[in-house]
Amino acid sequence: MKKRILITGASGFVGRQVLKYLTTKDVLVTLVVREGKELLFVNNSVVESTILTQDLFAETDEWWANVLDSIDTVIHLAWYVQPGKYLDAPQNIDCLIGTLNLAKGAARAGVRRFIAVGTCFEYDLSKGALTVETRLNPLTPYASAKVALYIALSSWLTEHSIEFSWCRLFYLYGEGEHEHRLAPYVHKQLQNGEIVELTNGKQIRDYLDVSVAGARIAEIALGIQTGPMNICSGNPITVREFVENIADEYGARHLLKFDAIPDRENDPPFVVGAPY
Repeated sequence: MKKRILITGASGFVGRQVLKYLTTKDVLVTLVVREGKELLFVNNSVVESTILTQDLFAETDEWWANVLDSIDTVIHLAWYVQPGKYLDAPQNIDCLIGTLNLAKGAARAGVRRFIAVGTCFEYDLSKGALTVETRLNPLTPYASAKVALYIALSSWLTEHSIEFSWCRLFYLYGEGEHEHRLAPYVHKQLQNGEIVELTNGKQIRDYLDVSVAGARIAEIALGIQTGPMNICSGNPITVREFVENIADEYGARHLLKFDAIPDRENDPPFVVGAPY
């Protein structure tokens, strides 16, 4: 019997890569999507059905229990992630409450496995290389909501005999990235032959292609590993090096203008993870 998997957030930056990887596997996928997004998936070979909602975070646990009937595994990727707004947005509370309703519905429906995503910002970022044993110290509403969800699900899902995996995402880039994020901005400026205004670029980060991240999350969903894990490269690189690598594709390092803008307030100098 084919494994039945339900995905939220399949039209998003990470979700598209998770679904793409699953198209290579012998599974059946149900998608919960916002009304108007269903046409994105009409020709996907593994998508068995799409469930439409105006707002999945406003749905009740009873609604979720009905949707999750016969589902083996949940991959919950949806969240409010508008660039420049999501870290402090009040929608983080809505996402937290809505996800708890999803988890309650999963327990009622007898789901076997539940995968959800967190963030490297859950950690105490002053501790250097980050492992799953690093102390948690969220400093924004976004990170705090993710920590609260991780703690709640760790207890609730285990109590209901549901296998739970928590995937903490680091600095992802690649296909489908929002235009206001760093890599798309650099590409756009260089393609147009225009100056790229940057900070000093000394910050050290852990960058990972979103296609690799999506494949890892999908493999975790198909596997047996539980608990928290880092979805990261484990390779430290400065923002300057990352941007220069992009510029080298265009032979245009001369268009990079470092120290043109100030560092963001409280921007951590070093964020690198230890892969699971």
